[in-house]
Formats: sequence, C-alpha cells, structure tokens
Amino acid sequence: MDTIDSALDELRETIRAAAASRTPLCIRAGGTKDFYGNSPRGTLLDPRSIAGIVDYEPTELVVTVRAGTLLAELEQLLTENGQMLAFEPPHFGPTATVGGCVAAGLSGPRRVSFGSTYGSVRDFVLGARLIDGRGELLRFGGTVMKNVAGYDLSRVLAGSMGILGVIVDVSLKVLPRPITHHTLRFEMSAEAAVDKLNEWAGQPLPLSASAWHDSVLYLRLAGAAAAVSAAKRQLGGTDFENSPADAFWSGIREQTHPFFTTGDLPLWRVAVPSTASRVPIHCAQLIEWGGALRWLRTDQSTQSVREVAKQLGGHATLFRGGDRPAGVFTPLAPTLAEIHRRLKAQFDPAGIFNPGRLYLDL
Repeated sequence: MDTIDSALDELRETIRAAAASRTPLCIRAGGTKDFYGNSPRGTLLDPRSIAGIVDYEPTELVVTVRAGTLLAELEQLLTENGQMLAFEPPHFGPTATVGGCVAAGLSGPRRVSFGSTYGSVRDFVLGARLIDGRGELLRFGGTVMKNVAGYDLSRVLAGSMGILGVIVDVSLKVLPRPITHHTLRFEMSAEAAVDKLNEWAGQPLPLSASAWHDSVLYLRLAGAAAAVSAAKRQLGGTDFENSPADAFWSGIREQTHPFFTTGDLPLWRVAVPSTASRVPIHCAQLIEWGGALRWLRTDQSTQSVREVAKQLGGHATLFRGGDRPAGVFTPLAPTLAEIHRRLKAQFDPAGIFNPGRLYLDL
C-alpha cells in the first residue's frame, strides 16, 4: 500500500469514528481562509497528507490534482507550461491548497471578463473525488467537458465550505496564458465607470479584468498582441506599466491593496447585476467584475446592507470582520434552504463536517 492510499484509509477511519460518535470535524488545510464564512468549529481534520499532481497532459488542457497540494505549486506547474487557472483564485497566504480553493469557491479579477472562456471556480471543475460522512470514497464527473449527464455533483463542491465532505482530488480545466497583457487607467466617477464597462461588454475587446476605486477605473487587456494594441488605440486612457500594474492586480486578488488593509471597518462583498446603480451607502467602495462585484467598507448594520443589496437585485456577504450572529451569508429562500438541507443529509447524515460554516443551521 502506498503513502497516499494509507493516508486515505486513515482519513476514512477518522471520519467513520467521528460519525459514530457524532463528533464535529473542522476540515482545515492551510488555514488561509479561516476568516471567511461562519466561525470554524470541531476537531481539526487536516487533509494535506493527500497531496501531489495525479495527472497532467498540457495538450488536453486538464489537470487532476490532490486537494492537499499547495495552490502555488499547481500554478507554478501550469506557468511552466504556458497555462493558467483562468478564474485567478486568491491565495490569502502561502499555505493555500487546491482543496481550499475549490471549497471556498472564490475567484479573482478575471472571474467576469468579456470573453466566453472565463468564469468561476465551478465552471472549471470537471470531476472530483470526495470522502463523505460515511467514510465512503465517491467519484463525480471526469476529465472532459462532455462526460457529465444529469446534475453535475462535482461542481456542487465549489463554494460548499467543506460541509459535504473531504475533497480528495479534483480535475480542473486549464487555459493557455495570454500572449500579452496591458493595463489602462481612466479618471471617472463610479457611475461613469459602470456605464462604460457595460458598454464595452458588448464589444469584441480583450478585457480580462476591471477595478474602480477612488475615481480611477483600471482596465486590464489580455490576449494576442494585435488585439491588445487595437484595443488600446480604441479605448484611450493612460498606460499603466506592466510591473506596477501586475502588483496592483495582485493586490486586488490577494486583498493587500490599501482599500482592503486600511482601517478596521467590516468588509462586505456585494454581488449585483453589472448594470446596477452605485450602492447607496456612504462608504469606501471598490468595484470589480465589470460592475457585478461591489466591495464596501462600512459599519452599517447587516440588515441595512442586505436590504440595499436586495433592492439592487443582488446579495451581500460579510467577508471580513463585523458582527456575525446573523450569519455571514445571505439567508436562503425556504425552498433553496430545504434543498441544501437534503443535500447535506445525503452526503453527511451525522452532520459532522464543518457544522455551521456555510449556513448556521447546516
């Protein structure tokens, strides 16, 4: 029996014993996202003994990787082969793992681009293996886009915050890295920036990220050299040299930009339609994803922020800090909440995995 098989057997036995005694387990690898979601609780279960690249064929644009593998290690391998994780996941620290990346379901600046090739974490999960609450090893999906019939359970793991089980490995679709990239800056109001971003969304432009803050809109172009040059001529703006621009986008992704690090006001993540007007709360704001993601630093009440998000057609998540008794995530409608409860009961009948981490009653 090899080391990975032995580690898997040990995990499964630990889970079976916890289920039998109904002992809550806190699934935690690198711990870089401990701040995200409701407070972790339970006996620590560290899955980092399940690590390493299982299979990678660059010409197939698919990598299968064990969940305990460092995210940085996977990204380095892809970079060496001229490829990338298109959803540009945040790390929030050097110990971030692939499993944590999928379980958190967080995407970076490239999440909403104006091409058809980008998307969220779940859009790139092709298959996965999971240890459920009975200690059984389950497999979902596969390694190609067209091999899934019916409901694709592997993608349910993206953003599940570990409440369904321990991810063992995942197969991810990867994409070629852009040949070149360039960032432009435009001085304009938030309202003008949202209008422009929605106008540009309907045009064949190689836009791979956008961010507005403090009266400046930053626009990242990426793709073929000819396409980037043509877009620069069409859009105008001021050039932002690649070295400082790369640091800027890294700061947005990893939340080391001063907007995220200055002061101690709660940080809210508000997802709305890209055409929504500016959030009518007087506070520091940063806009991403072509207008679809609004970051707020405010001490407004949870009820106030969520009511505003609802009026704009979206929802609000208390991302960092703040008062959390009401739960970090917007409560689900009764029908959706029932679906979540049934799914949780199927995967984790004893309710041992990350209790309350996603929703307080799950």
